[in-house]
Amino acid sequence: MPCFNESANLEPFYHAVTGVMKPLEYEYELMFVDDGSTDATRVTLDGLSTADHHVHPVELVRNFGKEIAITAGLHQAKGQAAIMLDADLQHPPDLIPEFLDKWHRGAEVVVGVRLPSKHTSLPKRLGSQLYYRIMRVISETPVTPRSTDFRLLDRLVIDEFNRLTDHNRMTRGLLDWLGFNKAYVYFEPHTRLNGGASYTYKKLLGLAMTSFTTMSFFPLKLSLYIGTIITLVSLPVGIFIIIEKYLMHDPWGLSITGTAELGVLIVFLVGILLIGQGLMALYIANIYRDAANRPLYVVRRKRRK
Repeated sequence: MPCFNESANLEPFYHAVTGVMKPLEYEYELMFVDDGSTDATRVTLDGLSTADHHVHPVELVRNFGKEIAITAGLHQAKGQAAIMLDADLQHPPDLIPEFLDKWHRGAEVVVGVRLPSKHTSLPKRLGSQLYYRIMRVISETPVTPRSTDFRLLDRLVIDEFNRLTDHNRMTRGLLDWLGFNKAYVYFEPHTRLNGGASYTYKKLLGLAMTSFTTMSFFPLKLSLYIGTIITLVSLPVGIFIIIEKYLMHDPWGLSITGTAELGVLIVFLVGILLIGQGLMALYIANIYRDAANRPLYVVRRKRRK
């Protein structure tokens, strides 16, 4: 559970989760990652950990952001599975048994998918629809619309995720890139219990841009595509002007001016420049792929000797 200034929500959240977990008779730990909170989050977590040995706070020295906080929690998690959920009770803890059931049925990743909610503002709904439409077009891995960080991960998935070294990361995108067998739990998010959302529109836009640039090389290739189209259109137009005006001496009376000729030439050169930029972008994409240092493949099971 990543936490940033969640002191007012921690005790209700703790009671809600423990109320679900205790009857299940699992060995479990509650890994709260304090992502540089400036309120009483640390004090509240210290009190909970003193009263209950299941509570394990992880305190980051400053605010690194939700994606890094989730990563820190997964690095520390020791169970055979881990469930990621928000500490503001928007992710319903009473769905944990359903996540566990799907895990026991063979799912290695169980994904919580938001149902459309009347509590979601119109800008967020429209932005979400636009984001997933773009991702369906440009992403190199399948993306489930309205999927969330409310997920269960098998130990194998956690270990593979912990091998990833991307610094500019989107957790759900990396998990989708890893693959593995998925199952889905659909839920309507609850309203936030206390306080305001720390994920502003600016942060959401930044997260979207991160996913565009880390999960797809389409933005880098875009200039190559545009340049190719411009060149394919302007080149035959330029050839036509040369033949019609200078070789055939304007038999159709088009009276093409020098300004028009210059315009076609400039458009053609712009296309050439964009193609060159696009080719450079492909080299940059290959450099990024190597620098990200992701594993070349992911093994579910090794052959026994």
